Amino acid sequence: MCSQPAAIAPEDAAEPENGAIRKDGDKPYIYYDGYWIRYYKPPEDTLAAKKRLIDALTKRTFHHTEAGINTPGEKLDLARECYERETDPQRKRVNAAMLAGALFNRATDIFTSIVNLEEKGITITRDNALMKQCSEYFMEALDLSKNVLHHSGEEGVDELWGEPVKVFTMPIADYYTSRYRKIAQAMRGIDQIGETLKTTLNIHRSFAAVIPLIDDFIAIAKKECEIFRSDVEYYRVWPEFVADGEKLTEFLAPIPRGASNELERHIKRGTLLLRGGKNLVTWIASVRVPMPVSTQAFLDKCEHYRESAS
Repeated sequence: MCSQPAAIAPEDAAEPENGAIRKDGDKPYIYYDGYWIRYYKPPEDTLAAKKRLIDALTKRTFHHTEAGINTPGEKLDLARECYERETDPQRKRVNAAMLAGALFNRATDIFTSIVNLEEKGITITRDNALMKQCSEYFMEALDLSKNVLHHSGEEGVDELWGEPVKVFTMPIADYYTSRYRKIAQAMRGIDQIGETLKTTLNIHRSFAAVIPLIDDFIAIAKKECEIFRSDVEYYRVWPEFVADGEKLTEFLAPIPRGASNELERHIKRGTLLLRGGKNLVTWIASVRVPMPVSTQAFLDKCEHYRESAS
């Protein structure tokens, strides 16, 4: 059964239920796990709609992952042969990522053919050999996706690879529900990074001027995380997101006159920490899924920085 949003929630609802919807002006928002998220009505659940969504998600997945793995589907056999033959662990990981890309593209190639047949009036059922093969390729690609890194070289974002699989295997409305939950998790990670960064840098008066800039960036990062690229509001959100991020990148904490070499080094390390936090928030807002390994590593760096100041 398709998931359906709950009824419109009143503005003063103390504890909204997941799936509750309310409007801010003319814009609808849906509530999940502590966050009101911009709501978009799912498209009609047809194979053609699934194909459009899978195509968009496929492009998005390759955009956010390491270079060189967008292997064409027709190169699947070659990619598999090279993966099976490789023995060096580091090179084999890359071969696995390339094979995942080939499987992913082969699955979308098959699904495109299925949609084309449907448009010609030829019905393809779930138990059809093509549909089964498409599903197998998607699942194998998902299994190998743990070998794929984010384009930054940080942790893998295999949850991105799972999204086209979800679209293929479940009703579109249910997929949208799963996305809102992931966006809520991403927003929580962004908030955690922002609060920890402010607490960490507040130990030095040199960073006082950057605290409101962090607040601005965290707020717009959550908007970037929730908005569809097709939304006209995106043309306001994206420039603000980029500009607020640049303010953090360009910020240089002043060194107090007469500061010791140790204090000067510590403040400079804080500036690098600020840029690292900005980068991590940017990545999470862009992929719209949590990056728990990278987030925890950053939180640990913040804790170490505070301890080293005492």
